Amino acid sequence: MPERGQTTEEHLIPKAAEPNDSAALRRTGALVTLVLGGLTAVPPLSMDMYLPALPEVTDALHAPAATVQLTLTACLMGMALGQLVVGPMSDKWGRRRPLLIGLIVYILATAICAFAPTAELLIGFRLLQGLAGAAGIVIARAVVRDLYDGVEMARFFSTLMLISGVAPIVAPLIGGQVLRFTDWRGIFVVLTAVGIALTLLVWRRLPETLAPEKRHSGGTVEALRTMKSLLADRVFTGYMIAGGFAFAALFAYISASPFVIQEIYGASPQTFSLLFGANSVGLIVVGQINGKILVGRVSLNKALAFGLTIITVAATALLLMTTGVFGDVGLFPIAAGLFVLMSAMGLAMPNTQSLALVRTPHAAGSASALLGTSSFLIGAVASPLVGIAGEDTAVPMAVVQLVCALAAIACFVGLCRPWQHKTTEEADH
Repeated sequence: MPERGQTTEEHLIPKAAEPNDSAALRRTGALVTLVLGGLTAVPPLSMDMYLPALPEVTDALHAPAATVQLTLTACLMGMALGQLVVGPMSDKWGRRRPLLIGLIVYILATAICAFAPTAELLIGFRLLQGLAGAAGIVIARAVVRDLYDGVEMARFFSTLMLISGVAPIVAPLIGGQVLRFTDWRGIFVVLTAVGIALTLLVWRRLPETLAPEKRHSGGTVEALRTMKSLLADRVFTGYMIAGGFAFAALFAYISASPFVIQEIYGASPQTFSLLFGANSVGLIVVGQINGKILVGRVSLNKALAFGLTIITVAATALLLMTTGVFGDVGLFPIAAGLFVLMSAMGLAMPNTQSLALVRTPHAAGSASALLGTSSFLIGAVASPLVGIAGEDTAVPMAVVQLVCALAAIACFVGLCRPWQHKTTEEADH
């Protein structure tokens, strides 16, 4: 955490690597980067491969759309709550052991989902799937914090976004193609195979990154005390909540878009998959611009502010279009608005994580858990709201996205107060 009198942006300047740090950095080759990317890809794989099948699940299980959307919410809630457990565990026992246990449970839960006979059972096992999948999310971030600091950490998060961003592109396309040969249950069979492959890769190739002397020896009470101290940091909390609301705007799109694109605008599952993939490409490209060009040249606060502004503008445009202010606009303008909103996430997501985690080198696992839990909990609340007015209107989706974008800006301005964290060079200008 920055010391008194030290600004956030000053703290972002990378420190000279100590000998132990250099050894750790040498371990992070391309394969380890790929493993971390695979772990962060677990959420989009679990969510997005399933999206083209939502209308089919509604028919197959004889359940209303709102109930089927709860299968997304349950998985998201599981990922949120699971991180609160796995994060402190990884600070106490290291990164590998909790990660491997989580991956094994994920495989079992996903396999059971393939045979769920009712929507209620599917919701229950999706909750377990999310609880187990949380291990990959929280520990991947903690490993990055173990190995990197400051600007280098921000760049690495952007690299992870490139790798994990392939999952949202490929997942709906795979899901759409799987539906050509089998039903929605086959999607969970594919996810089970992915989980097995990733578990084997972690077992053989991911080293332990948290040295024994840096682990916390305390139990639940100490973990709760650590989280309480993190939440007492106003700036950390501001970035955490701002990132959570930005993620909620994204998840409102994820949960509503299958019905908006396919049911309201009449697109096929394959067309929906292509549009979803295009949006993911936009997110990846902007994320790489952030990591390769902006980081180190533009303050992370400025990049984050620009990203949140673009998200708000795109959400406003979507609300105006879906309410009929511009008449019957059709699929293309709606798709364009969603593309802009998704692309701007490439600025919002890595920078909120970097700006928050740079303050918490002493408790990366717990901090990562709080970041992930807040995002998934806020997203889980937003998800059911997008279908509150039924399946024939996209207005609730746009309303939820705009409210979340405005809330993110309010937290960023009110809690983070970025104007108080200017570097000396910026002040001189």
